[in-house]
Parts: sequence; structure tokens; C-alpha cells
Amino acid sequence: MENNWKTKTLLIGGLIGAAIGIIGALVLVQQAEKAQSRPQLTAGDGVKVGLGVLAVLKLLAELGAR
Repeated sequence: MENNWKTKTLLIGGLIGAAIGIIGALVLVQQAEKAQSRPQLTAGDGVKVGLGVLAVLKLLAELGAR
């Protein structure tokens, strides 16, 4: 019974992450369709996204430490 909350937390976190990823991809596709071109992501864009994700993870870790 003790691991029940862990499983729920992991499942909910995974579902939220998947939903955010799908929404992000949809936004990217919509912008590309408006511009009538393929999505163009540079290495700099990838770094920005990666740093943003790390910032969110740091915030979540700080919340969990309280």
C-alpha cells in the first residue's frame, strides 16, 4: 500500500508530460502550416527547450523538498 502513492505520482506525471509534449508538437505543426514550410529547429532552439525543461524540473524538485 505504501508504493501506491508513488505509482499514482509517476502515472500522473507521465500523463501530464505526454500531454504537454503533444500540445507542444501540435503548436509547432500549426506554426509550420501557417508558414507553409517544415518546422525548422536549430541547435540553439534545442538548447533553449532543454534549459527550459531543466528549469521546470528544478522548480518541481524544490517544491518536493519543502
